[in-house]
Amino acid sequence: MKINSADIDRTDLKVMRALSANGRASDVQLGETVNLSGTAAARRRRQLEEQGFISSYSAFVDQKKLGFTITVLVLIELSSQSENKLMEFEEAVLRCPFMSYCSFMSGENDFMMLINVRSLDDYNSVYRRELSKLPYVTKIRSNFLLREVAHHPVAPAVLEDNVLL
Repeated sequence: MKINSADIDRTDLKVMRALSANGRASDVQLGETVNLSGTAAARRRRQLEEQGFISSYSAFVDQKKLGFTITVLVLIELSSQSENKLMEFEEAVLRCPFMSYCSFMSGENDFMMLINVRSLDDYNSVYRRELSKLPYVTKIRSNFLLREVAHHPVAPAVLEDNVLL
């Protein structure tokens, strides 16, 4: 049975939210969380996986416990957005070991990166050895994240017929 986003119901959303909070939940635990039998929960999980709504499972690694206590939001402007320059920039970014996330974006900046470091001195080194050497960069803006307020692996609610789920 082919599922599309129009076929996702309230229970599917509950299953996805529960799995995003605990991807290691057994089918019985998942069923208890979303008020289904273990068999029905397993069937829904399998369908959501097969249709690509759930694409993978992973562990969240606490960067602070590893000593990376500073997260830097880096905004980057390029001199050009031609296809070959974008590709060359993106290939170079993939070689940056301190980068944990990078996204091409619209608006005033071209790329947004998250960098995890242990100290301001470490960031200074990363800036000089890695960021400043990325191709076609015309401007780098560094923003230091002070405190995480929320981190939702999946949207906490979806509107359906003007009802918050």
